[in-house]
Amino acid sequence: MSGRWGVGLAAALLMLWFAVPVVPILVWSFADQWRFPAVLPQQWGLRGWALAADEGLVPALMRSLGLGGVVAVLAVALGLGTGRTLARRSSAPGSRWRFLLAVLLLAPVALPPFALAMGLDVLLLRWRVPDAVALVVLLTVFALPYTTYTLRAGFLSLDAELEDQARMLGASRSTAFLRVTLPALAPTVMVATFLAFLIGWSDYIVTAVVTGGQFTTLPVLIGSAASRIGNEPLLGVLSLVSVGVPLTLLLLSGSIMRRTVTRSTAKGGSHAV
Repeated sequence: MSGRWGVGLAAALLMLWFAVPVVPILVWSFADQWRFPAVLPQQWGLRGWALAADEGLVPALMRSLGLGGVVAVLAVALGLGTGRTLARRSSAPGSRWRFLLAVLLLAPVALPPFALAMGLDVLLLRWRVPDAVALVVLLTVFALPYTTYTLRAGFLSLDAELEDQARMLGASRSTAFLRVTLPALAPTVMVATFLAFLIGWSDYIVTAVVTGGQFTTLPVLIGSAASRIGNEPLLGVLSLVSVGVPLTLLLLSGSIMRRTVTRSTAKGGSHAV
């Protein structure tokens, strides 16, 4: 009983930790006038939402969603291959190249994002790569360590014989992977996809460096609004949308993962009977 109380208290404190910063943002997004030292706004309204629409909230939101989606797809696709390779090589003795590969994959995480973006951007400019393509490439590089090691952990937790048994029953390599391995990895793939999406969704530095501020995503719009004085309602709306989209996706993915686990457990139980 005490264990349940401890888990409940930890969950409540965690929710409070995330909720406290969101409350002022939520209040500001619906405040037309809120002057110190008033605890609550003196005047409520939708002025912040009107300002956000005039500033280009919807186009910036669509660009951020598209950028995050493309980065997630590419980073997960590449992470599936590298994560599977690392998972298999980790059990093989004498794989000397594994350390070098780990260093290369973790370099985007260890190095300062601005320095890495500047260095890679110079190369991409010399190769005359379009800004949009360069932006996607750089953010995919930043997201790849997260997807690779998340998926590597998923591959390590799987029974490698499942795919081998499918191959013995006549399935091709691709069919065995798509029908057996990938469904078993579905929760891990969803986690990796969400992490990669966050890289593209929340990026400001790489987008500003590569495109020079010409590709206005939601973080770029927030940075522009934050540089001006008296934009608290506008910043409240932009920040609320910026937080709300990933939170919604997290709740949806969590619901889907719970359903997937429940179905797999039910199937396992029915097979056992």
